[in-house]
Amino acid sequence: MKIDFSSQVPIYHQIAQSIENDIIKGIYEEETQVPSTTEISLNYKINPATVAKGYNLLVDDSIIYKKRGVGMFVALGAKKTLTNKRKKDFSKTYVKKLLEEADKLEITVEEIIEMIKGADGNE
Repeated sequence: MKIDFSSQVPIYHQIAQSIENDIIKGIYEEETQVPSTTEISLNYKINPATVAKGYNLLVDDSIIYKKRGVGMFVALGAKKTLTNKRKKDFSKTYVKKLLEEADKLEITVEEIIEMIKGADGNE
């Protein structure tokens, strides 16, 4: 987990995003335990309430759930939920802007595809 204390992104959001990233990468598989709020707060010198706030975002989105007296666990279907969410965000954030700029420059979809292939080294 990487926390940037100088970032404009609130720490609790960074915590939630870090756990999400680790779920997508497979570091935390479904039904496995994630680090406790105490563990994160001690390791990163963060207020436990801040960590809990980040975890609550994930609980609200049904990404993790609490087993009373045991800890927090990755929910079934969490990886798929996150992947779908990120794909939608990717489309809104990058693809839409790409197409708007391409339209201004009169770049065709075919030209964009060729540019992508070239940038990926698959030409």
